[in-house]
Amino acid sequence: MLYHVTVSFGKDRQYQYKFTQAELADSSPEEARRWFSIEFVDLKCEPTNPMGKLLIIDKILNVARFGGEQRFIDGKTWATQFARYTALALGRDTIHVDVEAFNIGY
Repeated sequence: MLYHVTVSFGKDRQYQYKFTQAELADSSPEEARRWFSIEFVDLKCEPTNPMGKLLIIDKILNVARFGGEQRFIDGKTWATQFARYTALALGRDTIHVDVEAFNIGY
């Protein structure tokens, strides 16, 4: 299976990542969720749910927003790790993280 993750910060500002099943095999969904929890705190993200409950989707969107587009422009390890862990945490083969609209589509 091929996993395709797109992170978008607006029109013509999309960053594409593709992973094979084998490339994701050395990590787990639990590891991905832990990474997003740590990044959420490290980036000083603010919860979007007034009830205080944080879903993995909220963490992914906030980490992308607070991490900033520059990390994706640079194309360094952090951006690739973000995309890998997004695929693992959500378990979908096609994911579109729309930071501008604060939405995740499949």
